[in-house]
Amino acid sequence: MAKIIVQNYYNDQMETYFREENEPMPYNENGSMLVREFRGSSDSNILWTTRAAMESWNGQRALWGSPINIGYAFKRPWEGGHSNQSQHYAGTAFDVAQGWTNEQRAALRASALASGLWVYVEPVSISPTWVHLDRRELPPACLSGGYPLLQQGAVSVYVLILQDGLNVLGFGTGGLDGSFGDATRRSVIEFQANNGLPADGIVGCGTWTALQAQVVGGGRGGVALD
Repeated sequence: MAKIIVQNYYNDQMETYFREENEPMPYNENGSMLVREFRGSSDSNILWTTRAAMESWNGQRALWGSPINIGYAFKRPWEGGHSNQSQHYAGTAFDVAQGWTNEQRAALRASALASGLWVYVEPVSISPTWVHLDRRELPPACLSGGYPLLQQGAVSVYVLILQDGLNVLGFGTGGLDGSFGDATRRSVIEFQANNGLPADGIVGCGTWTALQAQVVGGGRGGVALD
């Protein structure tokens, strides 16, 4: 049984669901993405995503009209496997169509680009043997891309990434709820002060870069939360 946290952009709330591995993801239509497919190789008891990402998937699946296999979707940052500010850690990215022919992948990539459903469709030069689709939040805090700027009051899957990393490194936030409250702000300030960053409680490019460099692929630490 997986606990799944979903950011619902309609009401700016984080919603919690419990699903078995062979059940559809929350907001998924017609069983086209099961929990185990979204999980991929993650061993986490908690998964997270956004309603927007699920709706983009539903739309793409309807346009394509036949199954689209999912090779990689969710990971928690400390599990690694992706770049430091990967959208897979946000639960908003899907790497699909592994094992398809080049022509099939090209057709799917063209369909995804034309659909307007995705914020980013990776070019074939970067992912020649799969198709990467994601519904990331813009604008990024770093000019090179990645995660958005966060400050107190934010409610999102990116706050979950932030809270997860802080807890792994020993800066306790009191839980994983996706809400940037007082406890999370205090932990951000403590992390910033310990890493020679401006201790303003605002998570911009420098803080994201320092945090993810220490967390990604480093394992659970002593205080990863489930």
